[in-house]
Amino acid sequence: MSVVYINSAACISVQDTLSENFSEHLKPENSTQVLKAIEPNYKEFIPPAMIRRMSKTVKMSSVASTLALKEAGIEKPDSIIVGTGMGCSQDSEKFLKNVLENNEEFLTPTFFIQSTHNTVAGQIALGLQCHGYNFTYVNTSSALEFSLLDAKFQILDGEAENVLVGSTDEKTDRIMELYQLSNTIKKEENLPSDYLNSKTEGVIWGEGSSFFVLGKDKNESSYAQLKNIQITNKLESDETKKFIQEFLVKNNLKNEEIDAVILGFSGDSKSDIYYKKASEIFQNSSLLYYKHLSGEFNTASGFSTFMACQILKNQEIPKVMMINDIKKDEIKNVLLYNHLKGDDHSLILLEKA
Repeated sequence: MSVVYINSAACISVQDTLSENFSEHLKPENSTQVLKAIEPNYKEFIPPAMIRRMSKTVKMSSVASTLALKEAGIEKPDSIIVGTGMGCSQDSEKFLKNVLENNEEFLTPTFFIQSTHNTVAGQIALGLQCHGYNFTYVNTSSALEFSLLDAKFQILDGEAENVLVGSTDEKTDRIMELYQLSNTIKKEENLPSDYLNSKTEGVIWGEGSSFFVLGKDKNESSYAQLKNIQITNKLESDETKKFIQEFLVKNNLKNEEIDAVILGFSGDSKSDIYYKKASEIFQNSSLLYYKHLSGEFNTASGFSTFMACQILKNQEIPKVMMINDIKKDEIKNVLLYNHLKGDDHSLILLEKA
């Protein structure tokens, strides 16, 4: 079977992930209910006239995709695939607000047009004048995984040589208010959050945008090989170990051959039980977590995939991510496990390029 490589990785998050040596300055965030992404100076990447018409998620994605393509040395990809959970929520809210304030009359279509989930992929394609395959996956917490899977199949089937794959989600005031009412977000009295041993429900919410270029050929910038992806919508907690073991068997790997496991501990006592079950399998692997750095959101796995790429390329694990003290001499295989509130479980297997 042909190999698919991740040849570049760019990420905008609540950490300063665009700066050099950012891994040395990662700061856990456990005392704020909602986290805000550290945004770049958009004027360096996007014409000022266009910035005013773009929502945050479109702006973040435009910059992250530009940087990913630049690093991979690709001017125009063969395909663009984006995964998102909430899409352009900001423009959706603006449109609905206009409907209410104007009694459903004299509405401008701009916010409605820009509120659709595929706006991000469309805007990137327009900027690049890319007329190839353009698709958006909206699968809550597994949107990035479906996007990576689609890109992998396209490359293996010979339909594309280089595919731009991204994940993006933004926070908005109204949705955050609703999440607080539904107890999705942790109550203030339950902060600071203990991500690994939480006794309370709810999470700290975040946002961000991560983009990768997948290609059939390895180059100087290559981070990792994308070996395999497994996705299931529903899973009982006592089925977790079987789910992971079957995935390892399918990929001819033993537990001890997984050098690092990145788990999505979110601080939600109800759903983190899955990660605790998973960690019991890997007694001889480096156990890592990341949502204390990114916050929880629909496509938070984009941040973990970005961090996994950095770990494989630099052969170094940031201390702030470590759950245990095990550290292998060489990091070859990394397994990522994520879900959102107990639904949409995904496994991503990456190997050193």
